[in-house]
Amino acid sequence: MAFPINRLRRLRRNETLRRMVRETRLAPDDFIQPYFVCPGRGVNKPVAAMPGVAQLSVDNVLRAARETHEADVPAIILFGIPERKDDRGSGAWDDDGPVQRAIREIKDHLPGLAVITDVCMCEYTDHGHCGVIAGNDVDNDATLELLVREALSHVRAGADMVAPSDMMDGRVAAIRTGLDNQQFTHIPILAYSAKFASAFYGPFREAAESTPQFGDRRSYQMDPPNGDEAMREIALDLDEGADIVMVKPALPYLDLIYRAKHEFNVPVAAYNVSGEYAMIRAAGINGWLDEERATMEVLTAIKRAGADMILTYFATQVAQRLR
Repeated sequence: MAFPINRLRRLRRNETLRRMVRETRLAPDDFIQPYFVCPGRGVNKPVAAMPGVAQLSVDNVLRAARETHEADVPAIILFGIPERKDDRGSGAWDDDGPVQRAIREIKDHLPGLAVITDVCMCEYTDHGHCGVIAGNDVDNDATLELLVREALSHVRAGADMVAPSDMMDGRVAAIRTGLDNQQFTHIPILAYSAKFASAFYGPFREAAESTPQFGDRRSYQMDPPNGDEAMREIALDLDEGADIVMVKPALPYLDLIYRAKHEFNVPVAAYNVSGEYAMIRAAGINGWLDEERATMEVLTAIKRAGADMILTYFATQVAQRLR
C-alpha cells in the first residue's frame, strides 16, 4: 500500500525542508523592469491606476535605473511619451526624443545594465493606434517602414535590444533587415509574438497615454481564445529572425507560455502586465490579500510555466527582497 509509507507532507514540515525541495526559484536575473520616459526635467508623475509606477523624465529614469541595477536586475525596457503626437507617430524616431536621451544617459552611467526599447507607434500617434491609419484600420505594410525607423533610432542611441510590440505581420523581418543593412547585425530582437487583445492593458494606456481615440486593437492584436494561432505567430517570428519571443499578458496565458517553451525550446519572455500588477496592488492596499505573498506566488507561477524572463513592474522591489 502507498499509504502510510508515502507521506508527502514529511517534506513540508518546516521552511528549511520546503526550501531544500523547492522546484522553482526566482532570482533577480529573471526580471526586466519597465519604465515610462516623458519630456522635461524633475518629472515624477504618478500613474493613478498603477500605484508605485510613474512617468519619469530622463534624469529620474536614470535614478530609477540605478536602483534597478543595484538590485541585480539585468535589464530594463523603456516606453516613451513624446512632447507632441501626430498621425504617423514621428516622435518615435526623433533622435532627441525622451527614450533616445534616456538610452544615452543610462548607457553612459550604467553600461552593465541592458536597455531594451519598446518599438511601437501607439505611444506616439495622436489616434493611439499602433501604426498608420487607412480608413478605420491600421495599414500593416505602411507601418513597417516606421517601425524600422524607430528601431534604428533606438539602436543608434545605444539600445542593447529592440522589442516590437505592434503585432503587424512581417515586422520582425522588416526590423531584422533594417538593422542588418545598417551593420547592427549584433542587436537581438525580443518579439511580442503572442500579444492578445486583452482587458488587462487598461492601466498601461494611462501610463503611456496611448488609449485609442476610436475603435480598438482587435484587428491586429490576437483574439484571446486562440492558442494554436499563438504558436503560429511565434513560429513566424522565429522564422523572421526573432531571438526571444514573448507571451503577453502572462497570467491568463500560462498555458501558452508552457506550450511556447516546450514546442520551440527558445528563450521565452512573459509580460506581467499593468492590469495584473494593478489588481495585486489594489487588493494589497485595501487589505484584501497579502501583497508580498501574492506577488511572489504570481511571479513563481509565470516562471514555473516556462518563462525565462519576466517583464514586471514588481521587478526591482522583488529583486531587492531576493538578494
